[in-house]
Amino acid sequence: MDIDMIFKIAAIGIIVAILNQLLIRSGREEQALLTTIAGLIVALMMIITQISDLFSTIKNTFGL
Repeated sequence: MDIDMIFKIAAIGIIVAILNQLLIRSGREEQALLTTIAGLIVALMMIITQISDLFSTIKNTFGL
């Protein structure tokens, strides 16, 4: 896994946290929740490709 992937996920987390706090303080709790869920989905979509590559590597290593 590249260090760039870690930085991208961290940046998504920071941006979502800032947006979440701004929306909560402005009284838009529902939109803050949706923003948090959207950030989680984006981060998971990025990680899914890496997990798929990991499983492929494990299969090839053990000849499964």
